[in-house]
Amino acid sequence: MDKNVVLTHILKPKGMSTLLGGEVPLSVISHDRYISPRTSGAQAEEESEEDNSCPLNSAILTALSGEIKTVLVVGPEGSGKTTTMQKLVLDWAKGQHLQHYSAVFHFRFRELNDTDQLLSLETFLLHHHGLIKHESFSTVLQNPQDVLFVFDDLDYFKQSLDPSTQTLCSNPSQEVSLSCLVASLLHGSLLKGAAFVVATRATEHLEFLGGTRVDVLGFLKPQREAYIKGFFPDSGAANKALQHMETTLGFYDIATTPKFCWMVCSMYKSLMDAATKLPDTISQLYADILVHLIQILSLSEERNRELVLALGKMASHCSLNQHMRCNKEEMNTFGLQQFLTAVGVFLQVDSESSSRPVFSFRSQLMQQFFLAMSFFLDKSTSEGVEEMLEKHKGSNFLGMFLSALSEPTQRRSLESLLGKFNSDQILSFKNWFKSSSEVTFQGWHTDEHYRCFHLLHQAQSDSLVKDIISPSARIGISYGDLSLQDCVALNYVITSLGEMEGLNLYRTKNLTEEKAERLVPTMRLSRELVLSDCTLSPGAARHVASALSTGRATVLNLNHSRLGDEKMKILCAGLKDCKLRSLDLSICELTKSSCEALVSALTSGTSQLCVLDLRSNEIEDQGLMKLCKALQSPHCKLQELQLQRNKITAASMEALSAALCSGQSALRKVNLTHNTVGDGGVEALCKSLKHPLCKLQSLNFFDSELTGACCSHLMEALMSEHCSLSELDLSVNELGQEGALLLCKALSKPGCPLEKLGLTRCELTEAVFIELASVLKSGTSKLKSLSVGLHNVGDQGVKHLWVAVAHPNCLLEDLDVEMTGLTDACVDDLCAAVRTSRTLKSLELRNNLLTDASVPALVEVMQDCPNMLEMNLKYNDFSEDVFDMLEECNRIRY
Repeated sequence: MDKNVVLTHILKPKGMSTLLGGEVPLSVISHDRYISPRTSGAQAEEESEEDNSCPLNSAILTALSGEIKTVLVVGPEGSGKTTTMQKLVLDWAKGQHLQHYSAVFHFRFRELNDTDQLLSLETFLLHHHGLIKHESFSTVLQNPQDVLFVFDDLDYFKQSLDPSTQTLCSNPSQEVSLSCLVASLLHGSLLKGAAFVVATRATEHLEFLGGTRVDVLGFLKPQREAYIKGFFPDSGAANKALQHMETTLGFYDIATTPKFCWMVCSMYKSLMDAATKLPDTISQLYADILVHLIQILSLSEERNRELVLALGKMASHCSLNQHMRCNKEEMNTFGLQQFLTAVGVFLQVDSESSSRPVFSFRSQLMQQFFLAMSFFLDKSTSEGVEEMLEKHKGSNFLGMFLSALSEPTQRRSLESLLGKFNSDQILSFKNWFKSSSEVTFQGWHTDEHYRCFHLLHQAQSDSLVKDIISPSARIGISYGDLSLQDCVALNYVITSLGEMEGLNLYRTKNLTEEKAERLVPTMRLSRELVLSDCTLSPGAARHVASALSTGRATVLNLNHSRLGDEKMKILCAGLKDCKLRSLDLSICELTKSSCEALVSALTSGTSQLCVLDLRSNEIEDQGLMKLCKALQSPHCKLQELQLQRNKITAASMEALSAALCSGQSALRKVNLTHNTVGDGGVEALCKSLKHPLCKLQSLNFFDSELTGACCSHLMEALMSEHCSLSELDLSVNELGQEGALLLCKALSKPGCPLEKLGLTRCELTEAVFIELASVLKSGTSKLKSLSVGLHNVGDQGVKHLWVAVAHPNCLLEDLDVEMTGLTDACVDDLCAAVRTSRTLKSLELRNNLLTDASVPALVEVMQDCPNMLEMNLKYNDFSEDVFDMLEECNRIRY
C-alpha cells in the first residue's frame, strides 16, 4: 500500500466544522490542535487527586505493540474517537507509528450502511476502500499479520455481527453480504491474523466481539484547560472562558467530550465578541445556541416557530422509539419537508445515497432541548408534565430544561424569535413542580431531593427556591452520595436560601477537592457540618478549613472519617479563627502528632471550641500531656474532653490534674472510659478535685482498671469542701464491697455534690445495696441518677432500693437495676415504690427474669403514674401473648 496515496486522501478537505457538529478531524490534526482524550484503563481505583488516566492514542499503540489483535475503543458521542482514528492512520502514513503494518484500511460504518449488494473481500478493499492497487491485494492475503483495519462508527452499523446468525466465510473471493464479510473479518475466519481497531459508542454489537476494551473518558480538567488555551489566542479571553466553563459546566459528564468543548468555546467566543453575558447554566447555554442558530437562518417568527415545533416532534419520535436516525419520509411526517435545506444547521445529515439522506440530532442534549421547547410552544397539546416526563424517562436533562424555560428571564431571548410560550403549559409545569417538590421534601429519598435541586438550579430564581423549599422541608437528611453535579445544585439552593441548619454528608466515600470547593458557600452558611464516615482528600480538608474560618458553623462531626495526622493539621488552620464550639474527631486515625496542631488552635485566642471528642484515637499519654498545656492557657475555652480508648495510662494523670487546678482551665467534663488509668491515676486526679480552682463536674472512669484501693481517695475528694463533681461513673471496675462502702460514706456527708453515680458491674453485694438505700433515705444525698446493674443480688438485694425510692427524702429520677436477678416476686414492691415516689422518671429493668405474670401490674402502674417517662423491660422472659398488653403504654420498652 502506497502511504503517499493514503496521506493525500486523508489530507483532502472533507466537510465543514459546525457549532453543533464539532471541528472536523482534519482541521484539528492539521492545525496541531489534537489533544488525546484520556482513557480509564490506567485509572487508579483508590482515591486520588492526580490524573492517573492514559492518553487514548498511547493506549491503542501500546495494545497493538503486543500480541493483541483487536482493540475496542468505546466512548460516548463527541469523545474524540473519530479524530483519534484518523490521526492513527495519518501517523502511520507519515511513518511515525505502527510501521510494523504494511497496510492500514480505514472504514466508517456510517458510510457503509447503503451497501446491500454481495461483495468479496477483494471488492471490499479495492472498490470501497479504493487506496490499494490490485497487485498489492495478493500481499495482503499472504501476510495478514501485517494488516490493520481501523473501523469507526460501529454503533451506526445496521446489520448483525452475531456469528450464530450467519455462516462465516474464509474465502477472500467468495461474495457475501457486508454483514457476513465484516463478521468474518472480526471473528478471524477471514484474513486470520489481521489486527483491528474498532471505535464505537456503547452498542449491542460489543457482546459479539472479543479483544482489549479501552474506555474513553475524554477530556479531564488538564486537557480542557489545554484545549481552551489553544482555542483562544488571547490569554485573557482563554482564562475567562476556562474559569467560567469549569464553574458552570465542568461538572457535567458531557464536559469531558472534545466536541462539547468545541461547541462551548465557539459559543463563548461569539458571546464575548458581542460583549454579551456568558451562560450560567447548561440550559442557558443551549438557549444561547438555539438563538444563535435561528438567527443564522433569518426566517420569520412564524417560520422559526414552525421549524422548532417540527424539530420537537422529531425529538419526541427519536426519544420514544430509541431511534437515532430518521429518513426523508419520516421527516415529512414531522412537518420538516419545507425545511430540509435548513435543518443541517441543527442536525447531522448523512447521505446513504444521493436520494436517501438520513437525519439525526448531533447530541442527545440538543434533542432533549427541542423536546422541552416544543412542550411550551405547542398550543394544541393537552399533555401534562408528569405524562411527558414519564414517556421520556431516559431523557435526564428534559426536566431541567423545562424548569429553566418556565422562568421568564430564561426564555426571553427565545420568545423574541419564536413568539410567546404557551402560558397554560408554563402554569401547568409550575403547579406540578410545586406539588411534587412538597411531597419530595417530606420524604427521605435523596435521589428525589437531588432531582429537585437540579431543577431549581436550572431555573436560577432565588424566589422560586424560597417558594419551593418550605421550613418543613427535610433538606437536612444525609446527602452522602453527592456527585460533583449534585454539589453544584445543592450549593445553589442553599445559597439562595441564605442559611442552613445542618449540612449532612454522612458516608461520602470520596469527598474530593472539587466537591468540597463547590460546597464551601453551603458549609459557610450551615450551623452544623456532619462529615462522619467520610473520606476526605487533603484538598477537601483545606476547603473545609476555609469554610470553618469564614463560616457560621458551631458543630463539626468528623467521626470515622479516617482523617489521619496530615489532614488534621490542615484542618486545624481553620479551627484557629472560627465559631466552632463542638468538634467530634472520634475514630479519625489520629496520633499524638495531631495534638500539637490542636494545641495551637485551642490557644490561638480566637478559638471558641468548648467540646472536643477524641475517642478511639491513639494519642497516648504524650498526646494528652500536650493537650494539658492548652488547658492551662487563658485562651483555651474547652469545657468537655472525650478521651475514651486513647491508650492513656496513669502517667499523664498528674499533668491533667495540674491543668485542672491551674486556675485557667474551664474544663467541666472528662471521659476516660476504656483507658488503663488505674488506682494511681485516680489518686493523681483526686488532688485536683479537692482544689478550690478545679471546676470539674463530670468524670467517667468506665472500665479503667480500678480496684477498691482508689475509693479512699475518691471518698476524700467527694467529702472535700471544694469538690464540684456532680457526675461520677465507676462502672465495670473491681471496686468490691469495701470500696463501694467508702463511696457510700462520702455520699452520706451533707454537702456531697454527687447527683449521678454509675456503679454497674462493680462487684457489689447486698450490704452495699443496704447502704445505698440508707444514703438515699437520709435527706442529705443529692443523688438523682443511680446505676447498679449487673449484680446478682436478686429480689432481696434490690428490695432495699424499692423502699428507698418510696421514701419522701429520696430524690432519685433514674434507677438502673439491669440484670440483677429480679423475678415476679419483686413486682409488688416495685409498683408500690413507683406509685409513692414523687421524683422517679426512668426505670431500667432489662435482662431480668420477669414473666408474663408481672405484665398487668407493670402496665397498670405506668398508666397510673404520668411522671414515669420510661420503663425498659427488654430481654425479660415474656411471651408474645403479652405484647398487645405492653403496647397499651407507649412509655414501656420491651
